[in-house]
Amino acid sequence: MRFLLVHRAARPLIQVRCLSSAEKAAAADRAKIDRIIRVDHAGEYGADRIYAGQLAVLGNTDVGPTIKHMWDQEKEHLETFNRYIPKYRARPTILLPIWHVAGYALGAGTALLGKEAAMACTVAVEASITEHYNEQIRELSKDGDKHEELIKTISKFRDDEQEHHDTGLQHDAEQAPAYALLTSAIKVGCKGAIWISERI
Repeated sequence: MRFLLVHRAARPLIQVRCLSSAEKAAAADRAKIDRIIRVDHAGEYGADRIYAGQLAVLGNTDVGPTIKHMWDQEKEHLETFNRYIPKYRARPTILLPIWHVAGYALGAGTALLGKEAAMACTVAVEASITEHYNEQIRELSKDGDKHEELIKTISKFRDDEQEHHDTGLQHDAEQAPAYALLTSAIKVGCKGAIWISERI
């Protein structure tokens, strides 16, 4: 009787390295900053498009200069986050083409309903963004002064957004048709856009 010896090929050795607590913390912090930069960039991009749509419709009215002023501030915000994307090596959302169209449509659409509806849109959007920025400031502040630059930037932009919100109220936003329904719907849309832009 003959015996056949079968030699099995040696399996490659797979090495698994466990991350230390410090490495896990660093990875978590990196993911947090990536998320914050991505969603804020997306939000400012959307706001830029909203004001572009509003100005296209209402640029030659008495409220045109006010919209232009707010849009100029949003442009500054967007330019800042455009710089932060490469600086922090953050990944922008893949949904920018959608926000490009949706933002402009929201701005122009509400403006076509009248300046009051446009200002109601501003109130709703800026209330959502102000709340969102406040949440980020609280989150970043837990790390002390580690993210001082981001906290300062977001705090300034939060103040600008609050100013826009108040400007909308001063320009008769609450006189818009179905003000409560309109602003509630826009706020729901903003929260949804924030949630999805944080993730993809």
